[in-house]
Amino acid sequence: MSNRQMKTDVILIGAGIMSATLGSLLKELVPEWKITVIEKLASAGEESSNEWNNAGTGHSSLCELNYTVEKSDGSIDISKAIKTNEEFQVSKQFWSYLVNSKLIRNPQDFISPLPHMSLVQGAQNVAFLKKRFEALTNNPLFQGMEYSDDPAKLAEWIPLIMKDRELNEPIAATRIESGTDVNFGALTRNLFAHLKDQNADILYKHSVDDIKRASDGSWELKVRNLDSGSVDHHSAKFVFIGAGGGSLHLLQKSGIPEGRGIGGFPVSGIFMVCQKPEIVEQHFAKVYGKAPVGAPPMSVPHLDTRFIDKKKSLFFGPFAGFSPKFLKTGSMFDLITSVKTDNLVTMLAAGSKNMSLTKYLIKEVMLSKEQRMEALREFVPNAKSEDWELVVAGQRVQVIKDTAAGKGTLQFGTELVSAADGSIAALLGASPGASTAVSVMLDLIKKCFPQQVKAWEPKIKEMIPSFGVSLLKNPELIKQIDSSTARALGLVENLPLTVASRTVS
Repeated sequence: MSNRQMKTDVILIGAGIMSATLGSLLKELVPEWKITVIEKLASAGEESSNEWNNAGTGHSSLCELNYTVEKSDGSIDISKAIKTNEEFQVSKQFWSYLVNSKLIRNPQDFISPLPHMSLVQGAQNVAFLKKRFEALTNNPLFQGMEYSDDPAKLAEWIPLIMKDRELNEPIAATRIESGTDVNFGALTRNLFAHLKDQNADILYKHSVDDIKRASDGSWELKVRNLDSGSVDHHSAKFVFIGAGGGSLHLLQKSGIPEGRGIGGFPVSGIFMVCQKPEIVEQHFAKVYGKAPVGAPPMSVPHLDTRFIDKKKSLFFGPFAGFSPKFLKTGSMFDLITSVKTDNLVTMLAAGSKNMSLTKYLIKEVMLSKEQRMEALREFVPNAKSEDWELVVAGQRVQVIKDTAAGKGTLQFGTELVSAADGSIAALLGASPGASTAVSVMLDLIKKCFPQQVKAWEPKIKEMIPSFGVSLLKNPELIKQIDSSTARALGLVENLPLTVASRTVS
């Protein structure tokens, strides 16, 4: 049994999009730092970041109705839509920098231009969509969005959805061409290949058994080689826990007070997938509808064109499900072992407050394939069961914590938890995670490396020109970024001519 002591500057736990992003940022800011990555599986991007485990939507609020809320006075609150859109713009800037610097190649491997659409039926929903459209198009971040309630126009936009549809109630859609489909699995693998070229030490099939604070303030990790069973000890001044659903258990092992009282609730998903070319060719968009009452935000129904391994397919879903596992490759005991004395009351409170969600998940789990096909036929009226197969998507662990809203509040979104001294941080939660990875990791850098950020700022601004600037207040900068990122990422043909012909000053 090996028992080596290994020293490094930074340890990243989990080889998903978050660790890939943080590692790539740090390698640009401080190339001399030694980075070690520890991943339980045999390769990068195999869990939540994998292209088959998420919808690949470059979340920019162009189509997601749950990012815009109708207030009691009838007006539309677009603040979350603006925040998410700005964060995705930051991701595109960083990816463009990596492509322009020849640090990653072939952006078409991971990002493709694709219209984003919202589709609703019923007079009330159509009125909401019209108001949402008016609120967004007054904003420079959402220029180019179109609205139509004309079935003939919708048949041009979404022929597969409109074919054989009974139009017995109002129907409307918005469409914007500047949307994207992102293969986060391919992007993650690209970033890890880049990190390996930069001499990062990447240990696949290694598991972190324990995390302890050493007397000198550094962190010591007990790391097991899953093939040989041998154990090594790795120490670093900074540790990032970016293990998706596995992050909560590791945060608890660290013992930092900031991690106390936090629980997790796992939600799984299932997609219906069609790979028949004659059907796939009839649809070219991501089309989001409205979530059923009581459904978690990740269960908003949508029909998506996807580009995976240079091949187009259609995804519909996701149908929510329940498994006590925190990762697809996790254990059936994940949920129960995450309950500790410090989060027991919070977890119990969440259980009693979310009975409707629990019932909804149980109902979804019990659906037969034919019942799922019925839900799909609300989008594709003539869908045939034999053309579609079920694919189990990734596990998402929603954060449960005590907030101003009360004990045991279920949080939808991502949450960064870090020690007071910034020496260790964990990322918990789910959507729109991957799309906003660069913003989230920049927040982590500001929080965990406050002494260095000032010196790093010029380099950060070189990578992300909008860093520290509100895009909303700088419409000219939005135009420049749209143009430069579209060119770098190969999205130019998808832009309106007015944007594609602009040059960046």
